[in-house]
Amino acid sequence: MEAIRRHVGTAVPLDRSDVDTDQIIPASWLKRVERTGFGAGLFSEWRKNDPDFPLDRLQHAGATILVAGPNFGVGSSREHAVWALMEGGFRAVISPRFGDIFRNNATKSGLVPVVVEPEFGEALLRAVQDNPALEIVVDVEQREVSAPGVGLLASFPLDDFTRYRLLEGLDDIGLTLRHTDEISAYEATRPGWMPRVAAGD
Repeated sequence: MEAIRRHVGTAVPLDRSDVDTDQIIPASWLKRVERTGFGAGLFSEWRKNDPDFPLDRLQHAGATILVAGPNFGVGSSREHAVWALMEGGFRAVISPRFGDIFRNNATKSGLVPVVVEPEFGEALLRAVQDNPALEIVVDVEQREVSAPGVGLLASFPLDDFTRYRLLEGLDDIGLTLRHTDEISAYEATRPGWMPRVAAGD
């Protein structure tokens, strides 16, 4: 995954609470066997029924941060919700609270879930609604989120290991590959009668 240290971008305000993963990426999209192509399904039911849905407003074109209400990403554990957001161009989501599984899936894919106090989240949401060009800074290294143009600044919780993964761009495969030498050494001495997968299988 791509490392993220400090991201600066504009935002889309999604003034809705309790947004579940089925609303982020409807179940009809889960038939795909690839990990790509989910961006087109991002909030597709809402977008189909609302011609003024925030993601489709011209003033938010190119936005890379989603500012949402509380309880974002609740519901089923589908990783597709994170993939859809990232394919939609988002690098961070800001909310007072996330579903635990969504938050875990996000950090393993390089999407930063920024947890803020409700008052800060509300103030930021209104600021983005008032000024779609407002720049927001998500600083993973410092664990801070800010909107300098309106004087908003807050820290956000991020454990050391997750911060390290994001800064280094390490998903689960990347973490495993850090131990290639040890894995190769073990495989070289492993008894031949034990099961193995041949290269290319």
